[in-house]
Amino acid sequence: MTSIDEIRDNFALLEDWDDRYRYVIELGRTLDPMPEAEHSAANKVQGCASQVWLSRKLARKGGEPVLSYLGDSDAHIVRGLIAILLTLYSGRTPQEILATDAIAVFDEFGFREHLTPQRSNGLRAMVERIRSDARAALATAS
Repeated sequence: MTSIDEIRDNFALLEDWDDRYRYVIELGRTLDPMPEAEHSAANKVQGCASQVWLSRKLARKGGEPVLSYLGDSDAHIVRGLIAILLTLYSGRTPQEILATDAIAVFDEFGFREHLTPQRSNGLRAMVERIRSDARAALATAS
């Protein structure tokens, strides 16, 4: 799995947005496959122009809840956005998830100017779904 620092470094090397888009699409190809059964209504993220699914697994590591995700989309660029999101959030505790501002990271990469409003809304919907899962996991842990 690529780290967010590797993605940040690669983005810094790619000045042209066509190259950055190609890189994001490549990241999407690295997503773990999502079983067909996980492409369910419960896992579908509302508010995305494309079809997007996020499935959550809750595990415990040293008594601490840890959230892991699989994600998929019918759009190549969105699969890449999911790959970046999962790099930030998957395998993290609810506290780590809530302390991480994914939108700020995407803004730092320059996506605010280069995503359509529908894609930006979809990205926010994915982030909110994961943050909501983190809040729910904290509520049940206490």
